[in-house]
Amino acid sequence: MRAYISPAGHKRIVDEYTWLLHKERPRITAEVGYAASLGDRSENSEYIYGKQRLREIDRRLRFLDKRLDVLEIVDPGQFKPPKVLFGGTVELEDEDGALQTWTVLGEDEVDTEKRVISYLSPLGRALMGKEVGDTVPFEAPAGRREITILSVAYPPPFSS
Repeated sequence: MRAYISPAGHKRIVDEYTWLLHKERPRITAEVGYAASLGDRSENSEYIYGKQRLREIDRRLRFLDKRLDVLEIVDPGQFKPPKVLFGGTVELEDEDGALQTWTVLGEDEVDTEKRVISYLSPLGRALMGKEVGDTVPFEAPAGRREITILSVAYPPPFSS
């Protein structure tokens, strides 16, 4: 199954993969080698911790490698308002008149503190394809809600 990601999100994943593979893993491997040279490995906490850290790094590298295989980069800068599409920053008003702003990106980029939701989330799914002025129902954890789309904005096109 394909998953969408912005160019910036893809770069973050590639950067993490590269850092783990070329910096962190070799550093930990050297530490484990040094700890192993000190003798008894069964009571050597540096050796035991280092081996555990290497397993964690290898597990993360495998995950990132598999994830990169299914990601499809979508440049939100290619889209224009008034329609909500991938990468859109949407200003909303709820039934109570409260304003909220969310950016709709991929599941690998979700960050609720930065107001980023996934296009696969209930709100993200409800917003996709709708336009400024539309009132959109969606299922929130607290039950059915309605929000009105006040504006949609997209970043400038990505340039590498």
